[in-house]
Amino acid sequence: MTRCRFINGKTRLPVPVAALVLNLLLMGHGLAAESVCYGTTKNGRLENGVQLPSAGGNFVSYGFLPEVTGRTYVHSKVRDVIVEAYRSLEQEHPDKVYKFAETGFKHGGRFKPHKTHQNGLSVDFMVPVTDKSGKSVHLPTTAFNRYGYDIEFDGKGRFEEYAIDYEALGAHVVALHRAAAQHGIGIWRVIFDPKLTPNLYATKYGAYIKQNIEIPTKASWVRHDEHYHVDFEVGCQGM
Repeated sequence: MTRCRFINGKTRLPVPVAALVLNLLLMGHGLAAESVCYGTTKNGRLENGVQLPSAGGNFVSYGFLPEVTGRTYVHSKVRDVIVEAYRSLEQEHPDKVYKFAETGFKHGGRFKPHKTHQNGLSVDFMVPVTDKSGKSVHLPTTAFNRYGYDIEFDGKGRFEEYAIDYEALGAHVVALHRAAAQHGIGIWRVIFDPKLTPNLYATKYGAYIKQNIEIPTKASWVRHDEHYHVDFEVGCQGM
């Protein structure tokens, strides 16, 4: 008999069933028109935006309310890359779990409070973390902490009983880069707290990331410690 799994107290579909549902969703999306992006991440819009799946075998979204209010839409090619990266991580690191956060609206445009996220190519991911026992768990994201965005990690990458899992983070960034290449698009940059970035470079993925992915050394207008921001490269039309 197939049983459901429980992850962080939530009922989850068993992996084979979750994978089947995800594949069916992707098949349905494949029948729809491909997304078209316009302008830039700071001044743009999106046609035929698609919503990221709420969950998979090793990932979840940052909250139900943000989903139903339409804050998890991306370009169709970006959706395919994200799902493929999670799928590869599930095979390579089955003990790790991940959580995505803000993306953008279905038709793009101004996406407060962000300065970007306007044309379907910007995605925030919550940092993967471990608990006191070293187990990979989801960073708690609720309305009470602004769905994770109010969390502040210290200089050692710790918040309460959670610690940033830099190895899992590095694995995810590399998986995104490789999946993007497979789908014919690129990654423009990854924004992460410059003071924490050396810990990412110290992982076994550090050399690959340094060689292939731009991580700005200048701090952004908001600290990117509880999440990392990824801007993908897709050929967009002018506004």
